[in-house]
Amino acid sequence: MITTLEFLLEIKTEAYRILDWWRTYAPDMEYGGFYGEINQNSAVVIQAEKGGVLNGRILWAFSNASRHFGNDKDRLLAKKAFEYIKDHFIDTKYGGSFWSLKYDGTISNDRKQIYAIAFTIYGLSEYYKINRDDGVLQLATNLYHVIEDYSKDKNKGGYFEAFSRDWELLTDPRLSEKDRNDPKTMNTHLHIIEAYANLYAVWKDEGLRTALKQLLDVFDHHIIDRNTNHLILFFDENWLPTSKTISYGHDIEASWLLHDCAHILGDEKIEAFWKNKALLIADAATEGLQSDGSFIHEYDPAMDHAQTFREWWVSAEGMVGFVNAFKISGEKKYLKRAIRLWDFIKLNLLDKQNGEWYWGTEADYSKMDRYKMGFWKCPYHNVRACLEVIARLEK
Repeated sequence: MITTLEFLLEIKTEAYRILDWWRTYAPDMEYGGFYGEINQNSAVVIQAEKGGVLNGRILWAFSNASRHFGNDKDRLLAKKAFEYIKDHFIDTKYGGSFWSLKYDGTISNDRKQIYAIAFTIYGLSEYYKINRDDGVLQLATNLYHVIEDYSKDKNKGGYFEAFSRDWELLTDPRLSEKDRNDPKTMNTHLHIIEAYANLYAVWKDEGLRTALKQLLDVFDHHIIDRNTNHLILFFDENWLPTSKTISYGHDIEASWLLHDCAHILGDEKIEAFWKNKALLIADAATEGLQSDGSFIHEYDPAMDHAQTFREWWVSAEGMVGFVNAFKISGEKKYLKRAIRLWDFIKLNLLDKQNGEWYWGTEADYSKMDRYKMGFWKCPYHNVRACLEVIARLEK
């Protein structure tokens, strides 16, 4: 096993390598912004849709990379991402941001998916950190107010998932066909709290602070299973669980992310509570670890069925979750788990010929044939994992 210093140096090198792929291939020089899809062999799918989630994450990634590494190319690409979002994704008539655009920047799907709007806030607030333009912050706070005004469940707590362009609640709010058709989900709440915390880092608004604390309470009282410390994934509007499926990637991601959200509030008592929760959730997630050091995807105890493929984002989040647990506890077992995940990534997920990471591997280690860049694969999980690991190990 490599040393901690070797791990840190390799992660730094990998951050540069991933970012270089996105700098090289992602910008759309003909229609503006960034391409909607690039296949596994780094070939562009010209007429692919451009997703709101993808573009919000691109804005966040290049803004964050610029802040950490001071690379002018990243700053310029962050500016390109911001201008495209401002000019094409923001709905100036009804508020919010669109779910997707056609390749030429015209509207493809005008639904208001709160998950996507949250990622737009996440990207805008990160971009504000590097340019301090009040117009950028105004766009982010406008989107925050839209979520609070239309999506917040003021009776039962939490947020509803999706709306029409003019804010009628949709009967089918699913992010994708593989999701359950339920009115409240863990996934959307995880990324609302992530976005709100990043916004609070630059905008100390008392209403936002209250919303952040309420979201932490939602996770504590509803989403984190008190018996198992796994995250419950789907709910009815009254917060009754509708699924028993365990998502190991979301468990380990939430372990560090919720701790970070608590830290941003600057309340020692709240942070101490979520430090303890971070360890409990990280320990629960280890049930999904395999002998090769990687996580399987999901497990449904009701069906006794496991999804045994390994997607890129789960391994990426796993590294951060375990490094965070190591920094909280001082226990080397967590650092060893992070390094073992990195060993798995190096062996199975890095595309050393074409760049970036493969989508994942099947249980037999054959590569999953999915795109390198697209609606759901962005410079977010793996870039963020590298930057979060670096930040923690350099402290």
